[in-house]
Parts: sequence; structure tokens; C-alpha cells
Amino acid sequence: MNLLVKERRISKIYHAMVENKPAEPEQRLIHYLKKNEKLNKSFVSLVEKEEFQKAELSYKTKKILQKYTLLEIELFTGRHHQIRAQLAACGMPIKGDIKYGAKRTNPDGSISLHARKVVFEHPISNLTVTAEAVRELL
Repeated sequence: MNLLVKERRISKIYHAMVENKPAEPEQRLIHYLKKNEKLNKSFVSLVEKEEFQKAELSYKTKKILQKYTLLEIELFTGRHHQIRAQLAACGMPIKGDIKYGAKRTNPDGSISLHARKVVFEHPISNLTVTAEAVRELL
């Protein structure tokens, strides 16, 4: 399992409720992130910089509501606060995520980011294993 993680052979799908509508209904985002330990936050650059790591994800719009948009996100890299930082950098902070620019917190202090599905090939049986959440954000 450690090798699967290291080689990024695990597919991870998330759902996020974001403020604002995306510029495109589907998009692949590539940014460069740097983690700040003291602030427990990642900072985004559009161009490669020293000490920044490449971060890549794609999103698809699932549903547009009056105040929020539900996105499905596939991660291709696993950086600190990657989804939060990249979506915020595109003007779409996650609902409740004031650290990355949301207008207000959720009443319970959570953010509206949900690990939806994980898919990987079992290292011994070579069978595809899928773990999917039963409930959705909406």
C-alpha cells in the first residue's frame, strides 16, 4: 500500500461546495504550492518557483445552486491543503473555509469538502478496490 501511495496509483475523488461559479464547467488546474508550517497553510504560485511543488487536479461541475456550486474533484498529486488552495486561487473558496477566503464559517466549524471515492489495485490480489461514500454533500 505504501508503494501505491508513493507511485500515486490511487485515484481519489472529492466533492466540494464552493463559493462562486467556476469560469469553466470542467478544468484541469496546475499550480505550484508551498506549505507554511507556522500558518498551517499552503500558498499558490502560477509559475514554478524554488521550494514550491507542482499540484495538479481536475474538476467537473456537478450542480449549480443559487449561492454555491458543487464540484467533483480528482486529485493527481497530494499536496498540503491542495484542493483548498487551488480552488481558492481560482476564486472558488470552499464553503466554510475562511482560512482560504470563504465569506463565513459553517455552523459546525467544518468545511464543505468531502472525500467521495478511492480506487486502487489491491497489491496482492490485483483486484480493483473501490471505496465510495454512501452519502453526498447534497
